[in-house]
Amino acid sequence: MKKSLPFVVIAALGFTGCSVADQAQNTDDDAAAGSVTIMTHDSFNVDEELVAAFEEETGYTVTTTSPGDAGAVLNQLILQKDNPTVDAVYGIDNYSAQTLLDEDMLTSHDAELGSAERFALEADTNGHLAPIDHGQVCVNMDNEWFEAEDLTPPETLEDLTDPAYEGLFVTTDPTTSSPGLAFLVATIAGTDDWQAYWQDLLDNGAKVAGGWSDAYYSDFTSTGDGDYPLVLSYSSSPSAEAGRTSSILGTCTEQVEYAGVLADAANPDGAQAFIEFLLSQDFQETLPEEMYMYPVLEETTLPEEWSQYAELSPEPITADLTEVSENRDAWLNDWTELTENHAD
Repeated sequence: MKKSLPFVVIAALGFTGCSVADQAQNTDDDAAAGSVTIMTHDSFNVDEELVAAFEEETGYTVTTTSPGDAGAVLNQLILQKDNPTVDAVYGIDNYSAQTLLDEDMLTSHDAELGSAERFALEADTNGHLAPIDHGQVCVNMDNEWFEAEDLTPPETLEDLTDPAYEGLFVTTDPTTSSPGLAFLVATIAGTDDWQAYWQDLLDNGAKVAGGWSDAYYSDFTSTGDGDYPLVLSYSSSPSAEAGRTSSILGTCTEQVEYAGVLADAANPDGAQAFIEFLLSQDFQETLPEEMYMYPVLEETTLPEEWSQYAELSPEPITADLTEVSENRDAWLNDWTELTENHAD
């Protein structure tokens, strides 16, 4: 993603891109030619010089395919479970990872995690998913808007239902958006009755956008021409806005993104090599500026502006990931029914 526009959807420089349908036709030929095919979410971006160095060192040509947000990646992988068209996947987060593990689509990776071990999933006893980056999903606010309106900003999830903030908040659909799913989980873990909370939130004029880009670049007052000075985004997003926005730390929840090797990969060696590349110090150092995520290697130096603008909540809202896995589909169905009934 562009440095000045966090999480904007662009093509990954240095990669050969193609559609999922193309992959089904080309998998055998690509494997023979030394190609490794990676499915990613649509915010994946890598420095082209690093890609060139990887390809020169390993002899593999990297091809990426992106069906959309992380939710679309998960759905696409499940759809092609019996006939995978990619070798590896990147971008599955901690709230969806168990679903992928339960589908038994991955094989163990051989990458050394080092200090990234602290982000390994407890339930992933066979080492199927390697943590690559992390961050926090948080409500962001337009500082200039609140100052101009002389309105004290909200501090917690419950505050978002206060009539003082009626019609000010835009979130994203948890059925299609990974930050939206993280926010839904946060409301389930962080409130006494999540369905009553969502009813109050919608009654207070909250908008549900289809995806992060629409919410952040169209609906948010600070970065778009919208009417909403509160938007669901990331703890790192304010680092690109030079003080015009900030995260509301009482609303944050942890997000970790993982990569894995498909069990029936045409090029498992290439997939393994690519995961090792994602865990290399060189790649990890580019994460803040290329993808606005925090490196999982703790020895990585962050840009200076991150210490000022990209603050992590010291006490993020946490959820039991086993409970999330067991109830994810039911929660999404209940949320969909609730929002549809509210619209009626």
